[in-house]
Amino acid sequence: MKTETYISKYCKIENSTVYVDGEKHFEMDKCNFSEFIKTAFREFKIEYPKFFKMDNLSKLAFLTSEIILKEVCKVADENDVAIVFSNQSASLDTDVKYQNSIQNKEEYFPSPAVFVYTLPNICIGEISIKHQLKSENAFFVFDSFNASFLENYANQLIQSNKAEKVLCGWVEIYQENYKSFVYLVEKQGEVVHNEKNTNLLYNK
Repeated sequence: MKTETYISKYCKIENSTVYVDGEKHFEMDKCNFSEFIKTAFREFKIEYPKFFKMDNLSKLAFLTSEIILKEVCKVADENDVAIVFSNQSASLDTDVKYQNSIQNKEEYFPSPAVFVYTLPNICIGEISIKHQLKSENAFFVFDSFNASFLENYANQLIQSNKAEKVLCGWVEIYQENYKSFVYLVEKQGEVVHNEKNTNLLYNK
C-alpha cells in the first residue's frame, strides 16, 4: 500500500529575501550574496561558527535547511532525516574560485579550504554534521528544478523505511545568481506532496 506523504514545512531564499511556509520572514535591500547570507544567518539567531568558513553553496543550503530543521531535529534524539538536493551548476561557483587560485603561475597557491568544497554534496555533509544525521543522502544535477524526480525519490525512501522524513530541494548558486527552495517531506503535514503542488510552491 502506497504511503501518502506531505510537505510539512518549506523555506525559500532568493533576491535577498527569506520566505518560510510562504510568508516573508526577512528581506534586505539589494546587496551582494555574501552580505545578505551572513546577515540572514544572524537574523535567524543561529549559532554555528563553522558557517562562516563554508563556501557559498553550503551557506545557502545550510541556512535554508537550518530554518526548517532547528524545529525538527532534537539533539538528544536519533533523527532519521534523509537529504536529497539538486541544482544546475553543481559546485561551479567554488570550482571557479579554486581554478583562479591555481592558474596564476606567479601567485600559485591552491587553497585546501576552497578545494574541500569542490563537490556539491559537501553542503549535505555540513547539514548532516550539524544534526548528526546518518540516513540516506544524494545530490543530483538537473537543467531545472525537477519536482517529479524528487517526489518519487523521497516517497521511495519513506515507503521503504529508509527514512522517516526527507529534506528535499533545489540549492543553486553561481556568482550572484542564487535560489534555494528546501522542503520537508513526511507522513504528516498540510500540503500534499506531488509534482503540481511542489512546483507551485517553488514558483510562488
